[in-house]
Amino acid sequence: MLSLLTAVALIIFVIEAGIPPLTTIPGIKMGLSNIITLVAMVLFGRREALLVLLSRIFLGSLFAGQMMTLLYSLSGGLLCFVVCAGILPVLPAKRLWLMSMIGAVFHNIGQIAMAIFITSTPELLWYLPVLLVSGLISGCFTGWAAQFVLFRLKSGPKSS
Repeated sequence: MLSLLTAVALIIFVIEAGIPPLTTIPGIKMGLSNIITLVAMVLFGRREALLVLLSRIFLGSLFAGQMMTLLYSLSGGLLCFVVCAGILPVLPAKRLWLMSMIGAVFHNIGQIAMAIFITSTPELLWYLPVLLVSGLISGCFTGWAAQFVLFRLKSGPKSS
């Protein structure tokens, strides 16, 4: 099941990478593959979700041919994961959207920190507010989508 979730996350990642940017602001994307990481975390637990996340980040960077993004994805993804894993036990499943928003903010913080580290350009911190707003919006969307997926999985298929 974890392999299937990883494959779905990779497919979503590759499709999203091929979609033209929604905005002219560089670095902003929805992060739709994070829906699958959230679903894995709720259904299977933190360790299993971490495996899905790391597999998706490594394979996605390899498939996209953008190994430089590996560092940004890892820094953002791992910081987001640590925060979400800490929040998960105290937040009800119906508030998954809130956990996703908080995680998205920390994802952006991790990416900016890595960019500052790599480029030795602390002025990049000025870009953080823009990323935080986009992170809140995309985090809310991915969180609601993950909640919907979990609801559909728990309620089972509808008969026609």
